[in-house]
This record gives sequence, C-alpha cells and structure tokens, in this order.
Amino acid sequence: MASHRDLPVGLMDQLFHNTGSSSFTEFVGSRAPGLLPVRGEILATPIGDQVPHATTIVAATFAGGVVMAGDRRATSGNIISQRDVEKVFRTDDYSCMGIAGTASTGIEMARLYRVELEHYEKLEGRTLSVNGKANRLAAMIRGNLGMAMQGLVVVPLFAAYDAERDGGRIFSYDVAGGPYERDRFDAIGSGSIFARGALKKLYRDGMSADDTVMALIQALYDAADDDSATGGPDVTRKIWPIVSVIDADGFRRLSDDEVAGYVEQMLELRLISPDGPIAPLR
Repeated sequence: MASHRDLPVGLMDQLFHNTGSSSFTEFVGSRAPGLLPVRGEILATPIGDQVPHATTIVAATFAGGVVMAGDRRATSGNIISQRDVEKVFRTDDYSCMGIAGTASTGIEMARLYRVELEHYEKLEGRTLSVNGKANRLAAMIRGNLGMAMQGLVVVPLFAAYDAERDGGRIFSYDVAGGPYERDRFDAIGSGSIFARGALKKLYRDGMSADDTVMALIQALYDAADDDSATGGPDVTRKIWPIVSVIDADGFRRLSDDEVAGYVEQMLELRLISPDGPIAPLR
C-alpha cells in the first residue's frame, strides 16, 4: 500500500479539505476506519464488571456560566481500581464533558470528541453552536450502543457556556445518545441520586461561581457518604475532586490548591454538622 509520501503533490490537502463532511469521525471512517475505536465487535462474554468504571459527575449553572466537578474513584465490581482517575475533560474553549461508566471507553470518547470539535472549527472557520456540540456528542454515544449492550456503557454529562444566552447550559444523555437539556443542575453516575438530592437543597438561582463550586463539593461529599463507588476527597493522599468553571472568559480548571481550599472549608463545617448544610424550610 502506498504511503502518503508516494501521493501526488496536493492530493493530501484535497483529501483532508474536500471530505464532504465537517465530521472528523465520518472522515476517518471513510478513509481509515481501522483507526477508529471498534464499536460493533461482539464479545464472547460481557465484561462490564471486570473493567474500571468511573462514577459521579455533577454540574450546575451560575450567573454567567457553569461549573462541572467529578470525584476521582474508579471501581471494578467491589474493588477500587484507581483513586485518582480524571473524569472531567475540556472539549474546547467553552465546553467540557464528564464521563460515567466504562472508564477506558469514556476517556477515548472524550479525546475523540475534542478532535471532532477542533476539526469542525478548522474546516468551517467557526465553532459549533452549543446545540450542535450537544448533538455531535449524542451521535458518538449512539455509535457505542452495540458495546453498551454488552456492558461497556458510557453516559457523559456535557456543559458549555452559551454566548447568545450569556449563561451555562447542561446536557445529559441516555445510553442510545438522546440529549436532554437540564435546567440549573444535574448529576450522573452511581452516586448521582445522592448528589442530585443534595443539590436540590443547596442550589439557589443566581449563585456566584464560588458558591456553586462549594455546592458541588458538598454534593460530591454527600454522594461519597452513601455510595461506595464514589470517592470522597482523599486528604492523606491529597487527591481532590476535579472542578472546572466555564464562563465568558472560557474554560478554566481549578488548581489542586484551589480545590483543597474549598474541601478544607467543607470539612471544617462537617465536623460540626456531619450531614452538611441544612436548607431552610421557608
């Protein structure tokens, strides 16, 4: 097979620019499908519980943006397989995604999705709209449906800053790729039911970015308190949740020192009230 060095001058540029589609995955699928992750392979035995799984991700909007945070634990069945896995990924300058489910497949999907958005921007000379970004991710999730049916499920949470609305937006998905926009906040993963319950009591419209970060740290702690697959902040190993803020200035991941400050504040209050802040009845 001829290498790219054997092709006529200019042909490579034509292949990369005249693709007929702004989708990177469609381009690779037509030119070199072997480079794409295998989505339709039939496994002899479902292996869902044997591979590391990522767990709880939370996100909430604030006045002018959105915050996403994730714990660091990955589990294989009842075993902690990794204590410092990263589950929140920057996808472009104004968006990010968090993954729950099969960790390896989710990380692979996040990386491919980032290239997908970069590819579109280079070809079209502009970024996708927020709705367009959400729909592109939906198509990638749908492409993983065959593997999901065998236990290798990935269900991401997508968050972005929308300049037209001057605010943050959050999208969750089902295993078939259906995108659903969520109002104010959402959570995914094994600890999501507890994190979402905490946010129902802690979230307030018009909160600042600082207060929103603290609310998500509290929600992750509540999830870890009741869900064994969700990891709380590991003070002895200095492993902190990943927290990312997106607003008009773009995506910013908080440093470990910044997150540690929020965690220390939260833990000091938990020594007084172990179940966390109490929401007023009226």
